[in-house]
Amino acid sequence: MKTFKPFLFALIGLSLTMISCRTEDDLSIDPPAESTLEANSVLASQIQNVTMNDGSVDNIVYNANCFTIQLPITVTINGVELTITEVNDYDALEDILDEFDDDDDHIDIDFPVTIILADYTEIEVNSLDQLDDLADDCNDENEIDDDIECLDFVYPITASVFNTNNEVIAAYTFTNDNNFYEFIDDIDEDDLVGFEFPLSIVLSDGVVIDINNLNELEQAIDDYEDDCDEDDDYDYGDDDCNNCTPNQLEAVLTACSDWHIEELERNDNDLEDNYTGYFFNFFADNTLTVTWDGNTENGTWTTSGTGNNITVTFDIPGFENINATWYLDEIDNDDDDDDNDVEVSFEIGDDDELEFQNNNCN
Repeated sequence: MKTFKPFLFALIGLSLTMISCRTEDDLSIDPPAESTLEANSVLASQIQNVTMNDGSVDNIVYNANCFTIQLPITVTINGVELTITEVNDYDALEDILDEFDDDDDHIDIDFPVTIILADYTEIEVNSLDQLDDLADDCNDENEIDDDIECLDFVYPITASVFNTNNEVIAAYTFTNDNNFYEFIDDIDEDDLVGFEFPLSIVLSDGVVIDINNLNELEQAIDDYEDDCDEDDDYDYGDDDCNNCTPNQLEAVLTACSDWHIEELERNDNDLEDNYTGYFFNFFADNTLTVTWDGNTENGTWTTSGTGNNITVTFDIPGFENINATWYLDEIDNDDDDDDNDVEVSFEIGDDDELEFQNNNCN
C-alpha cells in the first residue's frame, strides 16, 4: 500500500501546527527522524553516492573513473569508424578489440566531446590533451571512491517536501539518477522531505528489494554497498561473465559435439596448431573424450565458482598443455549471429588462453 498521501497530509498537519503554535521562544520543531530525510545527513549522502554518475561504465573508450563521455560519440578503432549512441554499443567496440589477439589496439576519439562528472556537471572537451588533464584528477583503477555501484534505485520515485521557512509544500517525481541526485543536493536545512513507500532497489545480481521506510533504506545501503565488484579497472574484458553460472557452462559444452581448439597459448607460445584435427566431447557426468586420427583419450572436467570467478579443471592423460585450472573468460553464443558458431574461452592470468569453438552447435 502506498504511504505517500498520509505522509503529505502529515506534513500539512505539521505545518498548520507549527504556524498556530509557534512563539518567540520556539527554537525548533523536530519531526520523527525515521519519517523525514534531513539535509547533509548520512542517508542523504548515501543516496547521492548511489545515484552519482558512474565514471567506469565507458572505460573501454577512455580510462577514467570519475567521468563519462556523453553519447553519442564517434571513435576509430583499427581503421574502423564506429558511432556509439548507447551503452550497449560498447559491445560492438569490444568485438573489434577482441577480433585479434596480436594487434596493437588504439582508439581515436572524434573531438569535441562533452564529459559528465560524478555530480553530472558537463564540460566540453576539445582535445585529447584536455581530456588527459581532466583524467589526472580521477582516482586510479580500483581505488576506493564515493560511487556506490552495487545497488540502484528502481524508478519512478516520488518525494514530498515541506519548507519550514516559507511553509511551501511540493511533490516531486524522479525518473533517473540524475534528477534524484540533484534533488538530494538541493535539499535545504529548512526542508522536511518524505518519500512515497514502498520504493525498491535492485542489487547487482538482479534481486529487487522493497523498502518501506527510511530506516530500511539506510540499512539496505549499509548491507549491500560493498557486495559486488564495482569493476573500476581498465580491463574491459574481465566482466564478460557477470551472469555466467557453472550450470550454463556445463549446458553449453554438453549440448554440442566435437569441439575443437581455436586458440591455445601457454607461456607466450601459440600451441593451437598442435591440436588440429583433435575433437573434444564433454559429458554431463564430468567426463570427456578427445579423438584424433583414430585415437581416443578419456579425461575429466570439473567446474566451480560463480560469475567471473568460475573455474574449470581439466585432467586428460597426455594433454599437459591443457591440464590446469582455468578461469572462464566468456561464453559467446550470440543468438544474433547468422551461423551456429559457439565459443567458450578460458584464461590463466593475463597470458595463458584456451578457446574451444564449435561451428555446428544447434
